[in-house]
Amino acid sequence: MANTHVPVTILTGFLGSGKTTLLNRILKEQHGHRIAVIENEFGEEGVDNDLLMQDREEQIVEMNNGCICCTVRGDLVRILGDLRERRDRGEIAFERVVIETTGMADPGPVAQTFFVDEEIADYYLLDAVITVVDAHHGERQLNEHKEAQEQVGFADRILLSKVDLVDEAARERLTARLGRMNPRAPVRPVHFGDAPIADILDIRGFNLNAVLEIDPQFLASDAHEHDDAVQSFVFRSNKPFDPGKLEDFLSGLIQVYGPDMLRYKGVLYMKGSDRQTVFQGVHMMMGADVGRRWQAGEKRSSRMVFIGRNLPKETFIKGLEQCLA
Repeated sequence: MANTHVPVTILTGFLGSGKTTLLNRILKEQHGHRIAVIENEFGEEGVDNDLLMQDREEQIVEMNNGCICCTVRGDLVRILGDLRERRDRGEIAFERVVIETTGMADPGPVAQTFFVDEEIADYYLLDAVITVVDAHHGERQLNEHKEAQEQVGFADRILLSKVDLVDEAARERLTARLGRMNPRAPVRPVHFGDAPIADILDIRGFNLNAVLEIDPQFLASDAHEHDDAVQSFVFRSNKPFDPGKLEDFLSGLIQVYGPDMLRYKGVLYMKGSDRQTVFQGVHMMMGADVGRRWQAGEKRSSRMVFIGRNLPKETFIKGLEQCLA
């Protein structure tokens, strides 16, 4: 899939966080990638389309409604379809797509587009969601805007901008908070968009059926110090799951809580299987795959992480315990 599909990066972050600065940095970098940009940010710096079109090979497409969300998902599908047709006809040449969402957008519906629409899923591969967080205003934005929290919850990478405007204690406090909200996304500082391309492109962070191991650090802490609507929690067990019970329970969970389940992921110990089961999901969509074999002498266990909005942790934990063999 990685060799045949066009990879797509979703670049998100709250108003003024520095997304457009980062996008300009990506476009000006001599990385050899030909990029099509779907630009959906109005009012900050803006991308100088004429200059980019004259001097470089990027294709810039603006969405004219000012917001990518579920009500305009059709526009995103149309634009991606148009880019595909023009590329197939040889009118334009690009190897990847970057979508910059407006600062008030929930990236969830954008990500879902790549799994819900069959034609899009057959041609494009969602590589990652990159979220830029303003170190100076981030705490207040997270306190006041659910969109800022959802952008953090969906992230595969979090880039912390404007770190020069805060002291070390404030930076560490915000970094710790981001880690509690989304323990699966590394947090890295970025100065005026100057981030290594390897931290942004081709990181394969968002693939529902990818056979991925969970980073041990992302299970480091269950503690919460802020009353954030978006939070994470971990389920662990050394007992195997009953496959049928687990499937029924998870199916019921996503029917009730799916809209608030931003990301969830796990490596599972299943009764009757000598291999790990790897699963991931976003909102109502869940995928599972067969992982590696359990090694001789290895302690078998299940580890599951849920990131979502006001999820009832105890309901999830007790229900999962009922699914153990």
